[in-house]
Amino acid sequence: MTTAATLAPPARPAERLRTSTPWWMALLTAGAAFSGTGSATLNGDELATISAASRSLAGMWELAQHIDGHFLPYYLFMHFWAMAGTAELWLRLPSALAIGVAAWLLTDLGRRLHSVRAGVIAAAVFAILPSVSYFGAFARPYAFAAAAVVFSFWALHRAVERPGEARRWVLYGLAVALVCCSHLFAVLVLPAHLALARRGVLLRMSAALAIGGVPAAALGLIGYGERHAISWIPQRGPEVWLKFPKMAAGTTALGVVLFALAVAGAVMLWTTARRGASHAADRSEARSRPPGRAWAFALAGWLILPPLLLLAVSHLLTPVYVDRYLFVTAPALALLAGLAVASVPRFPVVAGVVVVLLGCVLAFPDHAEVREENGRFENIPWALRVIKAERDDAIVYGQSQLRTGFDYYADSLMPVDVLRAGDVPQPDGFGHPEHSDVSGALEGRERVWVVWRGAKKAGLEGDAIPRVGEVRQAGFELSVAKHSGDLPGLTVALFTRR
Repeated sequence: MTTAATLAPPARPAERLRTSTPWWMALLTAGAAFSGTGSATLNGDELATISAASRSLAGMWELAQHIDGHFLPYYLFMHFWAMAGTAELWLRLPSALAIGVAAWLLTDLGRRLHSVRAGVIAAAVFAILPSVSYFGAFARPYAFAAAAVVFSFWALHRAVERPGEARRWVLYGLAVALVCCSHLFAVLVLPAHLALARRGVLLRMSAALAIGGVPAAALGLIGYGERHAISWIPQRGPEVWLKFPKMAAGTTALGVVLFALAVAGAVMLWTTARRGASHAADRSEARSRPPGRAWAFALAGWLILPPLLLLAVSHLLTPVYVDRYLFVTAPALALLAGLAVASVPRFPVVAGVVVVLLGCVLAFPDHAEVREENGRFENIPWALRVIKAERDDAIVYGQSQLRTGFDYYADSLMPVDVLRAGDVPQPDGFGHPEHSDVSGALEGRERVWVVWRGAKKAGLEGDAIPRVGEVRQAGFELSVAKHSGDLPGLTVALFTRR
């Protein structure tokens, strides 16, 4: 008997290409991102992830009431992920997978806006960015935020494409909620969605944004109440925007080239849509905003609104301008560049290959730096190698939270941690309880190693690192001090009794 399945025509090559290409690009990009771990050791932020994820659910809730409350969704995910282990590669794997998801969605969004070619070039550009290699191998939520943002634009395209299908708006609302949960400042891309609002979709879009934005309101209130935790962030001025191309791409030269291409991509969308409108048979259609023109505004807003709005928040509420909060713009940079290259009138594939190869050459030094042992700028294994411990040596931490990293990497040859007052981190932060009497703790010791985050000058001059002064008051003088290199880095100093 002949069945419907046997009568179904085989998939056309073009259809197979359309469905398989995003998966290949996702695998390639996730692999490129995961390779970014190289020999780079965990830094303080990643160690904070371990500290938070290793607590009980009640302990995480207690922590969230004092610090990092807006990271609670990510910490909850990592709590269950870390049950299988806390090895460096395992902790960083979720970020690489998130980058792969972002690449899949970016490839398909490029196809929807232009062609399969545009999606492939956009994903390839995204894959070669040093920023992707950095945050794709970083045990923090920034890769999740980038993936959620691409998901939101992809879901919005599907919803606007068929505005009558309610399930597409439900998916869009879910994407907005994921943006809000991934990182508080990822929501700065959402105003760019409004460029696609028009009669017939405005009500549905508003409802999806309002419902999906509930987590942002809750996490925003929590974050504002804990703004003391980011008091270290300095106030910035408009001059920081000059560094934005390097921040988004992870390298200056390639970032500038891609920004030029991104502008060309936005112009291409605008002019193509305008040309299509000018040839429209219906004059009322020509007077309405064509979808391509709306997408030109939306993608441009995705790229430039976050740095503008983040600086505005910094001046209106509290300083919050930190470069890594803007990684969500990297997919927009790649997508607009991909659209521009794919629109080259002749030999667009060759143009795409040239751009990707040129990008690899320009970004090579930054890729190499990301993969160095000190690629995350806080090299604890280096500090352990510097410490040549002798019997009865002591160690004092300039910041008690450094203890988490030394506990993670250290072996049995460590000096005695004379100030340790317990093995469990403080419930309201990432520091550890310590004895306050430094002089008493060092009684009978001839040598003490002091480690702090920051340059040598920060601890040896002034009182920025109080523990250094307390060690000196206990009768010790500096013997030698070494710094790991790139700032902030780590400083290891040996003090001997006078």
